[in-house]
Parts: sequence; structure tokens; C-alpha cells
Amino acid sequence: MAGSRDRFSTFSTATRLKQLGERTAAHVYRSQSRRQVRRSRLTGRAALLVLVLCTLVVALAYPMRQYVSQRSEIAKQQRAAAAARDRLERLRDEKARWQDDAYAEQQARKHLHFLRPGEIGYIMSDPGAQPPQPHRTGQAGSDRPWYSNVWDGVDKADRPGE
Repeated sequence: MAGSRDRFSTFSTATRLKQLGERTAAHVYRSQSRRQVRRSRLTGRAALLVLVLCTLVVALAYPMRQYVSQRSEIAKQQRAAAAARDRLERLRDEKARWQDDAYAEQQARKHLHFLRPGEIGYIMSDPGAQPPQPHRTGQAGSDRPWYSNVWDGVDKADRPGE
């Protein structure tokens, strides 16, 4: 043991620092070269992966956009078809009601003020209601009863010069 101490003590401090520096430099050089090799391999793989992913995104972007727009169009058409089915069902129900003579008579009595022979009809006016406006030639047809529009059409047909 004493001999080994003497052997180390014979070296100067400068020699020891030089050896320590060389070992440290070798260690640093090896770790840097390993990192550079590893980094360059990883960078190449990452670049290839990014390139493949970008290619996939570009290749799939347009078909995906078309798919989404077509799905929304299909949903819109399905809603329109459902609305049309509902309207068709309501119209069939209304047609079936109009097939009934009692319903047709009820509607004629209500809207056209039809009476059975021997009946006396009364029209009550609301005292709080506004008085009826006089008919103007420029008045819209939807604001007046249908029979007024028909009668105005007959009057206009009798006077072709106007």
C-alpha cells in the first residue's frame, strides 16, 4: 500500500491534471459524437414521418371535405323529406275530412254564411270593432273577402275600357 502511494506521489500535479483533462475530453468527445449520430438518425426519421403525414393530410383533405359536405346535404334532404311526409299526411287527413258531407256543410255554413231553406241568418257586429273601410281599387286582394274580389273582377269585365 505504501508503494502505491509513492508511485502516485511521484507524478507531478501538472501530469495528473493533464491526464484528467485528456480523460474528460475523450469522454466529452464520445458523448458528443453519440449525440450527433443519434440526433441525425432521429432527424431523418422525423423528417420522413413528417413528410408521410403531410402527404396523407393533403391526400385526404379534399375527400374528407367532400364527405362532410355530402353528409350535411344528406341530413338536409332527410329533414326535407320528413317535412314533406308530414305535409302529405296532413293533406290526406284534410282530404278525408272534405269527403265527409257533414264537414263540407259545416265549413260552408261557417265561412260562406250558407243557410238551409227556412233558416234565418243573423250577422252580429262587435260594437267595439272598427267600422269597415270602404273598398279602394288599389286595396290588396288578400285584405278583403274572396267574394269581394270575385265581384270586382266581374265589374271590371263589364267595363273593358278602364
